[in-house]
Amino acid sequence: MSPDLTVATAGRVLRQVRTDHRTIALIIVVPCVLLGLLAWIYDGTPVFDRIGPALLGVFPMVVMFIVTSVATLRERQSGTLERLLTTPMGKGDFMLGYAVAFGLLAVVQAVVATGFAVWVCDLDIAGPLWLLVVVAVADAVLGTALGLLASGFARTEFQAVQFMPAFILPQFLLCGLLVPRELLPPVLEWVSNLLPLSYAVDAMKEITRNADPFAEVARDLGIVAGFIVAALALASLTLSRRSP
Repeated sequence: MSPDLTVATAGRVLRQVRTDHRTIALIIVVPCVLLGLLAWIYDGTPVFDRIGPALLGVFPMVVMFIVTSVATLRERQSGTLERLLTTPMGKGDFMLGYAVAFGLLAVVQAVVATGFAVWVCDLDIAGPLWLLVVVAVADAVLGTALGLLASGFARTEFQAVQFMPAFILPQFLLCGLLVPRELLPPVLEWVSNLLPLSYAVDAMKEITRNADPFAEVARDLGIVAGFIVAALALASLTLSRRSP
């Protein structure tokens, strides 16, 4: 891999996204709308303070998964990826460039969504606000990595969206948001320990209830980072030059 090619790929992706106003709205606006709707539904109750931080991780992950998987598939269908890979650029440069580009978008998304949740929706957290943003960014990058991995198995944009239930919904059901993970049946608790979103939600919950959550959050973030690296590595191995 070449740092120059990775940076060039990231720059190209960011230039494309800049002209796509619908994608920008999906990345920046949709998580805020969903958080605002939940805050409105649970207005006057402690429910939003309990689930809001976890959803700050779930919503960006889902949005980035959809955007990344569809965008990568378009590169293959249009033949752009095939042309790029005839140059010195390798699959690793392509994957890392996409991860960097959408990682930067994830930073903007996390800052806007977290600020909206805290200052507009009155989300109450015990830990530091900046750490909540860091975890939200990690979750969004995780969604990007999983989206890149899923795109390698899809042949059409519809198939890419169809992969969301397989990649995301089991994690949502078992991450501890609906039922505490320690209360799950033993087999499901064991499965939840193998899913990255479980650790992202654990980190968000720790920030919510603990004023000094750094040790636990660092461990959970390290696990999430490991999943991101593994997903990007697998994505570079499964990426095909062009959809048949």
